[in-house]
Amino acid sequence: MLAWALAFGGPTMIRDQETLNQLIDLIDRFVRERLVPAENLLAESGRLPDDILQEMKELGLFGLTIPEEYGGLGLTMEEEILVSIALGRTSPAFRSVMGTNNGIGSAAIVFSGTDAQKQKYLPKYASGEWISCFCLTEPDAGSDAASLKTTARREGDHYVINGTKRYITNAAVAHTFNVMARTNPSIKGARGISSFIVERDTPGISLGAIDKKMGQSGSMTCDVIFEDCKVPAENIIGEEGEGFITAMKVLDRGRLHISGVSVGVAERLIKDALDYAMQRKQFGQPIAEQQLIQAMLADSQTEAYAAKCMVLETARKRDSGENITLEAAACKLFATEMVGRVADRAVQIHGGAGYMAEYAVERFYRDVRLFRLYEGTSQIQQLVIARNMIKAAL
Repeated sequence: MLAWALAFGGPTMIRDQETLNQLIDLIDRFVRERLVPAENLLAESGRLPDDILQEMKELGLFGLTIPEEYGGLGLTMEEEILVSIALGRTSPAFRSVMGTNNGIGSAAIVFSGTDAQKQKYLPKYASGEWISCFCLTEPDAGSDAASLKTTARREGDHYVINGTKRYITNAAVAHTFNVMARTNPSIKGARGISSFIVERDTPGISLGAIDKKMGQSGSMTCDVIFEDCKVPAENIIGEEGEGFITAMKVLDRGRLHISGVSVGVAERLIKDALDYAMQRKQFGQPIAEQQLIQAMLADSQTEAYAAKCMVLETARKRDSGENITLEAAACKLFATEMVGRVADRAVQIHGGAGYMAEYAVERFYRDVRLFRLYEGTSQIQQLVIARNMIKAAL
């Protein structure tokens, strides 16, 4: 890890504004000079270049949220949002490869793992030596994740896992799978679900073909199939029946993170649209002089600014220990819907050129569509918001 990373002071680092500025400036420069020029290569090959992957590891990007004592930077939520905005100014697939190490792939171990699990796995995640992935979604269990059918049957000092997981990000390159499985078939809801760390070389694991997606080429997803996969009992995270509940603890953070990425992508799209509008001439003048083009630019800038303020304010509340489940859902709903509108306007400002693959806006238009689906669809966010409103009013 770079020397500057060693100077970070854990969860209170936000008070050291100079060090924080150095981190953000470094990431901004990395995005600008290394990631943006490699966007087309990533989109065409569907694979992150090895040299860029190594640089991401050296920058400490795989351990942003992992506690310092395990080799991470231990960023606060507010700091993480500032980093996610910076990383959002390039293809989301770059962030995806290290996203699970910082998010739901490691969070259960941070929250509920044993000391032995933390010592074994977190340093490897923080350095990027190992990549984690999170296995919850199934062919028949998406938004209603508590209805999952994968089972984990206790046999002596092992659990035997059977089931199929779908759309698992980083599964093709993962060293560990954080698997949600039902340990108590008599309990149909969330209380019957437990969480397990399953290492890649464990017999009984097979992978499906890499999914062909609408966008985010380079962010690899595929099915993970478990057939009589024997996992040591010591690899359960927390107690039986606590897996799903532990996973939900990190949802607020994940939703805020995606909201921050959405702001960063929106800022990139606005910049590209403004640059194009100032250069492209029609009727004898740059189209940026046309009032209807200005209206689209102004609406995009206003919405992106509103989302940024929402996300940072909610992050500060979380850092102060407040319950922000409603606010995190509101941020995720607004920010991801916002970036979809901004992407649409960016294509419109580019006109016919915006429909052509040589311009980044065409790719981003497809990439951002996923934001409204994962970490809970927009409709799930609406339900979370409304139910929390009702609960607070009782």
